[in-house]
Amino acid sequence: MSTRIRLKDVAARAGVAVNTASTILNRRPNSWASKETEERVFAAAAEMGYRPNKTARALRSGRFHTIGLIIQDVTNPFFCTIADELEAAVEARGYDLLVESCRSSPEREKHLLHELADMEVDGTVMWLSNNETYRNELATMFEKKMSVVVLGNGVPEIALPTDAVLSDFTQGLQDAVKDLLARGHKRFAFLSAQAAGTYDGSRSELFQNLLAKAGIPRSSVHLLQTGHRIDQAYQTFQDFLVATEKNRPTAMVAMNDIAAVGCMRAAVEAGLSVPGDLSIVGVDDIPLCEYLPTTLSSIRQRYKKITQEAADLLIQRIEHRDSTELAQARQVIYPTIYTPRESVGPA
Repeated sequence: MSTRIRLKDVAARAGVAVNTASTILNRRPNSWASKETEERVFAAAAEMGYRPNKTARALRSGRFHTIGLIIQDVTNPFFCTIADELEAAVEARGYDLLVESCRSSPEREKHLLHELADMEVDGTVMWLSNNETYRNELATMFEKKMSVVVLGNGVPEIALPTDAVLSDFTQGLQDAVKDLLARGHKRFAFLSAQAAGTYDGSRSELFQNLLAKAGIPRSSVHLLQTGHRIDQAYQTFQDFLVATEKNRPTAMVAMNDIAAVGCMRAAVEAGLSVPGDLSIVGVDDIPLCEYLPTTLSSIRQRYKKITQEAADLLIQRIEHRDSTELAQARQVIYPTIYTPRESVGPA
């Protein structure tokens, strides 16, 4: 077994005091060391394979320099994108990222929230199944000065009791509906692809209301429910197409891009052309949308801005825990953006 390299070993190799080596390696802003000294310490650490003991460092400094991220489903590329972007954002500030997936299980989500205080992280970003469900828990966390930022879809009537970065689907969905109507579509479907206990951010209701304002009756709008997996969306839409062979919609919106891809496959297998017979719009605008054989139109969540804002809000909480300027919870809202591609066409 190899001997663990200690901080004092690195300091000795670099010819500096232990405190100086610690200040440099932890990138503390109060370092008075010259650039030459910093380079010498980093070089010694690299040569010796030094890795700081996070637990010991946390005992000394009160911080793990690690951010937690709770997401719903690691198999959904949207959440992978969120994790990747957030990791880059916190890494630039000197923090690592620890990712926990709820695996679309309400029981596991509750377990993770219950264990939150015991995780070796300085703060946590959370994408919960439904922020309203946990409003009381979020209020308690804020009162206890736990560093937490929640993400999610939809803007609540009453602001959440903790820092939040949210997506507002109004603009993106309005633009998608306007585009589909301009192309002559009059029969629609909306597919909510959700795990048990999750919330669609009122997107289905908003979709219906926007169409109603344009004179499309609710009888011409099919609302479908399915699970969160791509195979479930595929099967649900396949069954729907069989049941509505004589009165099929000419356009549909799926609540996420993975569900839209499943529906696209079901449509092709049913002998339909996309977009010739059916226009399809997804939600999230994951990078995959641009590289499908028929590129997928989608309503983009601005994940780069969302993750950067979440990192900024959270690290402010961590590094200025007792600041009076942070006495109130903050809420940042980003509008969504409709991006039409090959999957939409004339009715």
